[in-house]
Amino acid sequence: MRYRPSAGGARAPSETLRVAAAPPVRSGGPHLLDTTMLYAPHSGGVTRYLREKRAWLARHSAMRHTLVVPALRDGVGPCGEIMIRTRALTRSPYRWPYDARRWVREICARGPDLIEAGDPGPLGWIARHAASRLDVPLVAFCHADVLRMTDIRFSPALNGGVREYLRAFYRRCDVVIAPSRYMKDRLAQWGVDRVVVRPLGVDFEIFTPAARAGDLRRQLALPRDARVLVYAGRLAPEKNIDVLLRAFQKLGRRYHLVIAGEGEMSHRPPNVTLLPFVESARELAWLLASADGLVHAGDQETFGLIFLEAMACGRGVIAPQAGAAPELVGPDAGILVHPRDPGALAEGIVAFYELGSDAFGARARARIEQGYTWDAAMRGLLGVYRGALAAPAAAFARYAAP
Repeated sequence: MRYRPSAGGARAPSETLRVAAAPPVRSGGPHLLDTTMLYAPHSGGVTRYLREKRAWLARHSAMRHTLVVPALRDGVGPCGEIMIRTRALTRSPYRWPYDARRWVREICARGPDLIEAGDPGPLGWIARHAASRLDVPLVAFCHADVLRMTDIRFSPALNGGVREYLRAFYRRCDVVIAPSRYMKDRLAQWGVDRVVVRPLGVDFEIFTPAARAGDLRRQLALPRDARVLVYAGRLAPEKNIDVLLRAFQKLGRRYHLVIAGEGEMSHRPPNVTLLPFVESARELAWLLASADGLVHAGDQETFGLIFLEAMACGRGVIAPQAGAAPELVGPDAGILVHPRDPGALAEGIVAFYELGSDAFGARARARIEQGYTWDAAMRGLLGVYRGALAAPAAAFARYAAP
């Protein structure tokens, strides 16, 4: 089979990072430092966003970029990331910083002109503390709907406290970026109303209909008339994997689901194939382009980069009428169904084929070509960064005192 499982684990040299006693003198172009817990070898959209941004800035901008992320050990990652040894508290791929003082030192030692925090967890507060110490702006990119994740993973009874926590963090940032109108509206519900929407993008050279190669059905030992759909991503509770599995149980043998992701499943119907997490963008593009479409049951996607990647490959999408999916997919590029309903999802999959999966795919590609390039996304972000850097310190739009 063409698919090759990626090597697991963090890939980093063993050298220990050494922290300077004081921040270096800044010189040259502006220096952006990104940090987040939502970065791991087997994580999805946030990792791809940060790697794409890092590569784009190096090619098209004078802005210097540093990426500081949690890892199994200290070192330098495959994309030049500064990796800091950080404890894993759960089976989640994400690691929680337990030595806050060291993280602050590591960030300050690099002397950034601007810091972007990719999550509101401990690293978000660490980034805020470092930004305050350096007297530089703090940008927060809201990648996750933490309140709805709390509903699923823990209890709705925690919502009041979690909402206040999120409001306290985001109102202390100089700029808050949301990847979709959906997430901007969610932030407004938390009491955060000064938010800039900046959608992400997709690499059209990698994610293209031309990535289709070989016969996926033959490689999976499936009949030629099998209807094959793909889900690629984490097997996390908020992705509603159980809804996917129950839908394919209802559909029966003619329909086949390929899941490529990291995590555990309690049961797997016979018409479901499980592959390892796809780390390579080109392997992911091949898988998406070679299937009939993408199917997704997550109803709290703040953007859904995988939607863009499938659509760029000329594949339509079946997804819930929830989260940011309606903004990206729309009625012309796929089927939107009632969320968390296996029966509705199964009916949507049948309709996807009856209405023409290839036609959905062609319209999906055309829709993405209209404005979801990485170039457009990154130039929009550069505008936000320049605005934050240009504002006098006294004029920063802080919501609350430090």
